[in-house]
Amino acid sequence: MKKEYCGLFGIYGNKEAARMTYFGLYALQHRGQESAGIVTWDGEKIREQKGMGLVADVFNERHLSKELRGDIAMGHIRYSTTGASLIRNAQPFIVRHGNLRLAVAHNGNLVNTFELRTELENNGSIFQTTMDTEVFAHLIIKYLHESESIEEAVAKAAQRVRGAFSMLILANDKLIAIKDPNGVRPLSLGRVGDKYVFASETCAFDLIEAEYLRPLNPGEMVVIHKNNMKSTHYCEPQPKRQCIFEMIYFARPDSVVFGDVVYERRKAMGAMLAKEAPVDADFVMPFPDSGNYAAVGYSQESGLPLELAMIRNHYVGRTFIQPSQDMRDFSVRVKLNPVKSMVQGKRIIIVEDSIVRGTTIRARVKKLRELGAREIHLRVSCPPIQHPCFYGIDFSSKGELIAANHTPEDICRFLGIESLHYLSIPGLVDSVTEDDAWCLACFDGNYPIPLADKMGKDCLEAVPGIVKEFCK
Repeated sequence: MKKEYCGLFGIYGNKEAARMTYFGLYALQHRGQESAGIVTWDGEKIREQKGMGLVADVFNERHLSKELRGDIAMGHIRYSTTGASLIRNAQPFIVRHGNLRLAVAHNGNLVNTFELRTELENNGSIFQTTMDTEVFAHLIIKYLHESESIEEAVAKAAQRVRGAFSMLILANDKLIAIKDPNGVRPLSLGRVGDKYVFASETCAFDLIEAEYLRPLNPGEMVVIHKNNMKSTHYCEPQPKRQCIFEMIYFARPDSVVFGDVVYERRKAMGAMLAKEAPVDADFVMPFPDSGNYAAVGYSQESGLPLELAMIRNHYVGRTFIQPSQDMRDFSVRVKLNPVKSMVQGKRIIIVEDSIVRGTTIRARVKKLRELGAREIHLRVSCPPIQHPCFYGIDFSSKGELIAANHTPEDICRFLGIESLHYLSIPGLVDSVTEDDAWCLACFDGNYPIPLADKMGKDCLEAVPGIVKEFCK
């Protein structure tokens, strides 16, 4: 299955910085539910609170009003891409070096972590965690000794790493935001009054009534100091290779990501599906909530009615008590339940955003069959996922990706449906506003950033289309 990945929020010069960061992380909770952390600068030292679990469980009123003092803050919510699910791997990651107090929060995944970590350890660095984020922090300290400013050290560190990274860095009284040369991961700049804020998605701005200004550009570094903003580029930007899965699945539909409205893009994907693969049916329905917006687009383009015939239980928590083994498919039934009268004898088009392993949707289709659905046609608003992601999305290994190992006809038989159509790659690209700006590696195997660490070397020969050059 897919997992949400990390979310970032930062704010400068606000007397309620910790509280604002809490609300920002709360809005970004869909991006990671493993751990959460907030750090603040109180003028003398960094204060921190981190914990495992949801934002509302990690922080309380005492943290926000008393312990996390200071008018500069940044926060992080996480699921692990590199690094085990442990409290010591929760972010932001803090380093104390001389008079410098440094905190780093990272969304993405570095692909040359192994070689950099080996180099740093051989030169005497001692690591506390298994995160690639700590590698970046050690690089900053390494280059600090040969740089005139913390900004220069951050730029030199960024030139050494490869992969996908949007980062927030708190360095004493400076807040720094940085993006990789290809702009894979989202990060936006906003403003509350005359104070600057950063967030992975603009839904965080909406909650605190911040004004959205713009997305950060590939290879850009923005420094906020004494409430003045300075923007530079630490290297020549490479061609944009933004993660298309933000638009398909990850981002909240009410967000602006990479300068585009997610809700509108998902509707456009559904409309393109209706053009590519029309079918005679009684109605269109999504499996909530992932397929909702593409289903709206499919319905509007096809002229078929949209029915919400699968009802989601919104009160199922992550700690729900699991049933005994003989209660098969219980976890599916407790989350989604169909409206029986809508299903019996009907020809149904189901719109989903993606299929990874296929096991979850198979159980849902089985339930519709048991209730008497006459025909079930599946339309998927992204191309088949055939390759793993090395840039921060926790897709299954290639051996577990159903589309990598089976034809559409085989998948139809496995799922028990009459027809299946994935949105084509050209159709997907036509559904977004920029044509040549996307990472499509999970669909076509053309990885825009070379895989050069221990993980990557094992699959370089197996994966076609590796780009051999990167920003020097």
